[in-house]
This record gives sequence, structure tokens and C-alpha cells, in this order.
Amino acid sequence: MTDLQTAARDHLWMHFTRHSTYETGGEVPMIVRGDGAYIYDDKGKRYLDGLAGLFVVQAGHGRQELAEAAAKQAAELAFFPLWSYAHPKAVELAERLANEAPGDLNRVFFSSGGGESVESAWKLAKQFFKLTGKPTKHKVISRAVAYHGTPHGALSITGLADLKAPFEPLVPSTFRVPNTNIYRASVHGDDPEAFGRWAADRIEEAIEFEGPDTVAAVFLEPVQNAGGCFPPPPGYFQRVREICDKYDVLLVSDEVICAYGRLGTMFGAQKFGYQPDIITSAKGLTSGYSPLGAMLVSDRLFEPFKHGDTTFAHGYTFGGPPVSAAVALANLDLFEREDLLGHVRRNEGAFRGTLEKLLDLPIVGDVRGDGFFYGIELVKDKATKATFDDDESERLLRGFLSKALFDAGLYCRADDRGDPVIQLSPPLICDQSHFDEIEQILRGVLTEAWTRL
Repeated sequence: MTDLQTAARDHLWMHFTRHSTYETGGEVPMIVRGDGAYIYDDKGKRYLDGLAGLFVVQAGHGRQELAEAAAKQAAELAFFPLWSYAHPKAVELAERLANEAPGDLNRVFFSSGGGESVESAWKLAKQFFKLTGKPTKHKVISRAVAYHGTPHGALSITGLADLKAPFEPLVPSTFRVPNTNIYRASVHGDDPEAFGRWAADRIEEAIEFEGPDTVAAVFLEPVQNAGGCFPPPPGYFQRVREICDKYDVLLVSDEVICAYGRLGTMFGAQKFGYQPDIITSAKGLTSGYSPLGAMLVSDRLFEPFKHGDTTFAHGYTFGGPPVSAAVALANLDLFEREDLLGHVRRNEGAFRGTLEKLLDLPIVGDVRGDGFFYGIELVKDKATKATFDDDESERLLRGFLSKALFDAGLYCRADDRGDPVIQLSPPLICDQSHFDEIEQILRGVLTEAWTRL
């Protein structure tokens, strides 16, 4: 075999990657090991994993018990599908998730990832209304700049025009409403509760405009990821729930990132006190030790499928296989044993406070988020909140920040799908020492970035 660098450049197609970076011999970063909150490259250099891989590695890297759970299950029964058959680990995990979920979300449909969970939720919403005498309800409302996945349906629900354009035409019948970025609010920017009411009421307006008899679901993240961690204003989700009830529209809580402890609760809906009809999830369910997604569904939505010859003609080969389900169960055991949810709640204020120290830098406009999930928005002028143009973003984020932060020992995300932000989502095991390390690295690199501007 050729050396790994040559093989990577010649054969590996990396995801969301600008491959011209490596066309002239640039080195592909090669991560070979993880331990706790840290990852190591092939040269032995250590980096703080400030993104938990990709909002995934809740319990940290190198957890032997999770690897052993996978090995033990693989030796016993590595694979069997959930197509008209069951296996014990999927049954145990479904019951456990149902017991943890809010309200009557008692049915669990497994997928192999987050985009598939979102895809499943839209398909279920459309079929449910067809089965219950409302066949014209098929449209979906989501928020501007929101990301919901890469399959055609999930990408259609996504609110990022540049991400969608290469793959159009997409699935029709999706519509956008304003998100909850109060930092950029054009109205009620000084009154979070009034702003939340205004933003929620735009959902009602969209339902009325499209026709209530055509709208099936509203897809919302508890804390919106793309754009840089927009938390909900006070009362926002309570108002959205009222609107959905009024028009018989399903509220889908897209918790691919926010579930499984990221906000200090098992599910993000619990953090903000609202009851969804469906929760879509993945990522942290196994802490990344095996691929798995899960759609949690209310009893009402499952009811039409309990009788006669009705079938949800939808599924995935790797939706809930034995190894992944066993790892998820071991991961949830670890959550309980180490009280990871409590750890996040006890330390989220310290994480926020440490990041807010960066507000003294001229380039830092806003620090926002919840739990262990934060975005830092970068600006040209703090007084006017002036943002960077496309060329400046190109030079700042791709030309300097991403590589400089990595070289300084911090793996995180510099993102300009909305306004330029740095996103942080460290493993749930992190403590003040890790927060301080993150802040110090960011301070040094952002200070240099400002001088380059």
C-alpha cells in the first residue's frame, strides 16, 4: 500500500471538503487516536476536541466499556435488520428511550443517522395525515439558515440556499420563517420575550398563508445549529406549540445535536419545557462509537399503523443493528453512572462565563448558546455589528482561522453558513481546565486574526 497521505489525496473523497487544498501536495490532517477530551494526529500532536468530533462524542474518546460492548455484541449477533423481526438490544433501547422521552413519545423508529431521522419524520407526517383523512397536509415549515441534513427531503427542509443550489430541483413544499437570532433582530431586539412571540407568530402567518389544510409539520431545533447556536427566547416554544395545536400541525423537534446531554437534559425539548410530536435524533446516542439514529414518535402518530394492513413502507438496512443498539445502551449506562447530564448542568454557567471573557476582543460580537453548545460570532465593528463580506470571510475563516486554531491545538468549527462564527461543542466530560484551554487558544488566534484584518 502507498503511504497514507498519498492514498488520501488519490482515493479518499472527504465530506464537505475543498479538495483543492490538497491538490498541490497539502497534507491531509490524519487523526489516529482519542483519549478523553483530546485527539492525536499521526505525528503525536495533541488537540482539544472542541467539537466532540461533530457534536457526537459525548462521553469522550477511548471509553473502553463502549468498545467492549460493541465487541461482545458483534461476537454474539453482529447484524440483523428490524424488517418484521426484532432483536433484544433494539427492543431494550426502544423501551429505554421511550421512558426517557417527554410525554407520550413511546414509539422509536431507528435509522443510521440524523439526516435519515429527519427524512423519516417528514415521510411519517405525510402518511399519517393521509391515513387520518387529511391527505392534502404535506408541507413543512422550518427556519432560515437552519440545517436539517443532506438527503433530498432533509436538504429541502434546510434553510441554507447555497447548500441546496447544487442539488436542485429538490423536494417541493418547504417554506422558511425567521430564526431566533436576537443579536441580528430587526424588531424587539431589546425584549427577548416580545422577540420570541414575534418569531413564533411568523410560523402562524406562514401556515395561514400556505393554507392550514396543506401544512403537515414544523421542524425546529431546540438550539439552532447553523448560523451559530441560536437559543429560543422565553416563551417561544410554548407559543409554537399553541400554533401547532390550533392548526393540527406536527411539531418536530430536530435534536440530532441537542439530544443526549448536549444541553444538560436527555432531550432538548425538556430543557425548554415543550412537548413535540416527534423527536429526531442521532449523534450522541452512541457517543459516536457506532452509527445510530432514532425517531421518537407519539402514540397518536403510531395509532393508524397498529391496525389492519397499514404499513410504514420505510426503513434502513443499518437502522438499529445489534452492535449499535448495544453501544447505545452502554453509553446511556455510562451517562447514569457518571451523571453526565448533571455535570453539564453544574458546569454550563462556567463554560458560558469563560467564553464570555472573549467579548473584550474587538472581533467578538456575540457569545450565545446553551449547555455545552456555543457559537461565537465574529464582527468587523462591535458598535454597528457590521459583518464580513464574502471575500473577507474567505480570507478570515478558510484562509486563516480554521488552520490556525487547529495548529494551536484546538479542533472546532469556523463556519459562515450564516454570519461568521466559531462553534464549540466539547465532550460532556469537560471541566474548567478544558474551558480555560479553549478560551486561551481562541484568544491568541482571534487576536492575530484581528491584526491581519
